[in-house]
Amino acid sequence: MSTPSHWFESGDKNSGVWETASETGSFGRLWRVFMTARVTIATVLVILQAVIYALGSITNRWSIAVCLAYLCATLAVRVWAKPRPPGSTFDAQWALTIGVDVITFSALNALQSSGINYTPLFALPVLLASILGPILLAFGTAASVTLLLLVDAWWTSLQLMGDLNARFLQAGLSGSGFFLVALLANHLALRLAREEQLAKRSQSAARMQTQVNELVIETLADGVLVVDINGIVRSANPAARRLLGARDVVRSAPFILVMETAWLPLAEMMHSTFSTQAPQEADVGLKYANSNTRRLHVRTRLASSRSGNHESLCVMFLEDLREMEARVRTEKMAAMGRMSAAVAHEIRNPLAAISQANALLEEDLQDETHRQLTAMIRQNAQRLARIVDEVLNISRAQAHLPSPQTTTLALDDTAQRIATDWAEQAAATGRMQIAADSGNAVVCFEPEHLRRLMINLLDNALRYASMSERAIEVSTQLVTPGQARLSVWSDGQPMEQTVQTHLFEPFFSSESRSSGLGLYICRELCERYGALIGYQRVQRGGVDGNEFFVIFGPSGVPLSLPAASFATMASEP
Repeated sequence: MSTPSHWFESGDKNSGVWETASETGSFGRLWRVFMTARVTIATVLVILQAVIYALGSITNRWSIAVCLAYLCATLAVRVWAKPRPPGSTFDAQWALTIGVDVITFSALNALQSSGINYTPLFALPVLLASILGPILLAFGTAASVTLLLLVDAWWTSLQLMGDLNARFLQAGLSGSGFFLVALLANHLALRLAREEQLAKRSQSAARMQTQVNELVIETLADGVLVVDINGIVRSANPAARRLLGARDVVRSAPFILVMETAWLPLAEMMHSTFSTQAPQEADVGLKYANSNTRRLHVRTRLASSRSGNHESLCVMFLEDLREMEARVRTEKMAAMGRMSAAVAHEIRNPLAAISQANALLEEDLQDETHRQLTAMIRQNAQRLARIVDEVLNISRAQAHLPSPQTTTLALDDTAQRIATDWAEQAAATGRMQIAADSGNAVVCFEPEHLRRLMINLLDNALRYASMSERAIEVSTQLVTPGQARLSVWSDGQPMEQTVQTHLFEPFFSSESRSSGLGLYICRELCERYGALIGYQRVQRGGVDGNEFFVIFGPSGVPLSLPAASFATMASEP
């Protein structure tokens, strides 16, 4: 049942506490208990009066009528009334509950047709007012009962001869007892309400803290597993499910840690944590059936209750070793990059002097052989100058983007020439196929930069390609009018999701011997000319392979993902 938002408007100290208790439903439960007790007492009174009447001991039949009326009143309140807390003043609910009880028991006590003393029944309205109402209502009810008992003693003394002082003393003692009951019951009810309010606040704070902890754990980059002593994973955050996933199979908790053979090293660390009651830390390798091994750095912590009444849990923190090594390598390479930028800056001055001296020397040379040597010096000096400029550009934070380039080239002819030269130098002519089908589209790109981009992609493809005849394929095509596409495909093994996530980041590589700058330079070059680079896993001739593709926009206009319209393209950082 619902209760109104207002509570005791008298300003009593326990009204606010019971208002909170009313909102939580405790008042409604107490109210129903009291109403049921009233119905039970009324039923017992009716049965008692019926038995006494059957025995012929009742001289005044009005007591039976009073009990029947009281039973009807209590039933009506129990069935139809809402559990609204009574106020400290005389209101309708006060009259239907406490008032009816006091009047009924006073009437029965006054009639006393069978000589029964009904004074103990006054404890019900006193308790009702003390527990469900403020202290003023409780004392008011006790005072009303005391006055009625004194009036009844006076009236009885007028009708019957006897000791007047004894009757008044008994009424006074009963009234004093009711005052004491009212005081104690009200304080106990007040304490109960405060305890319940405090418990509700503690539960709310605990639920909020649990939600915050779950949110933090869900967003952690490191994997978190919560395992019990039986090896059942109670909780696993998304990072942990990704690190444990075999062949992209993601399992949701709860699951058994030993259900996968590859997870046995984790189960052993869990058992070791429980047996030694101490944290563990180690590097483990998860070997899956497809010969794919994932290396993890695992730390365990034991979560146990201080009282020892609850079971202990093992919390496992998982980190991808490759990502950890990549972060370390990134920091080292960043420092080396700063040093390289400084060295490159220092190289520019002597390089300029070499170029100038070579130009002066070339003016005085007449021998063709000597002129070929100076031409070779000039070309390599220019190449070194371009490399120095690019190193400096990469090392800068790119506070200022380079000016738009206006150089254009024929894509089919340039791509064929670059791919053929690379195949001859890499001795991969028999393993590469070229398919130029863009209609020799004109794209905005510097030829030397396109060469750098294609050589990086081809070197990467050759590193992972097989020895078959069509292991590498270079193709061009026209996607839409004004948009040409260049792709380098190889039949290498699929890349892991963690590798795909960091493909175009600087200094990230799946091999420790690689600097991790190749694909990053490709991305920087594409962004400079408004092109878009991406990765996807596709089939060529019925063979699955890895494809890196570049989409050139019209006149160097920067492309976005919707313009490329490739749903399978890997996300760029």
